[in-house]
Amino acid sequence: MALLPILEFPDPRLRTKAVPVDPARVADPAFQRLLDDMFETMYAAPGIGLAASQVDVHQRFMVIDVTEDKSRPLVFINPEITARAGEQVYQEGCLSVPGIFADVTRANEITVRALDRTGAPFELHVDGLLAVCIQHEMDHLEGRLFVDYLSPLKREMVRKKLAKQRRHAAA
Repeated sequence: MALLPILEFPDPRLRTKAVPVDPARVADPAFQRLLDDMFETMYAAPGIGLAASQVDVHQRFMVIDVTEDKSRPLVFINPEITARAGEQVYQEGCLSVPGIFADVTRANEITVRALDRTGAPFELHVDGLLAVCIQHEMDHLEGRLFVDYLSPLKREMVRKKLAKQRRHAAA
C-alpha cells in the first residue's frame, strides 16, 4: 500500500466532475489496490472520508470510515443519493482544506445507493455524521468543496490562510 498525495484548495483539479466507474473495472487488482491506498491515505491524514477526486482520480468513488476505532471501512462506487430528509448544521473540515473548519447545513438523513468494493449494489439509510460525510464526499465527486457553502469573503480568507500556511511550510 502507498500514501497518495491529496490535492489542496484552490487546486483547479478539485473542480473536476468525476465520471462513473465501469462496474467491470471493480474487480481489477489495480482498482482494489487504489481503494486500499485511499484507505491508508485517509487513516494517515487522519480523516473520516476521502473521495477519489481528492487524490486526482476523477472517477465516482469514495472511501469512508466514521468509527473511532476505524472498524467499519465503507466503499461507495458510483454513489447516488435517492432521498434526503431534515436538516442539520455540522462543523466540517476537509483533507483538501487542511486546518479549516466551518458550519455547513446539510440533510440530516439520506438514502444512498452505490456499489460496494466487490461491485455488489447496496442501499443505506443513514443519519448524523455518516450522512454528513457521504454528502461531503459526494460534493467532491461533483467538483464542489465545503468552502463553496461559505460566503465569498470567507472563502477568500480561507484561500489566503492556506497560501500563508504553505509559504511557512516551504520556508
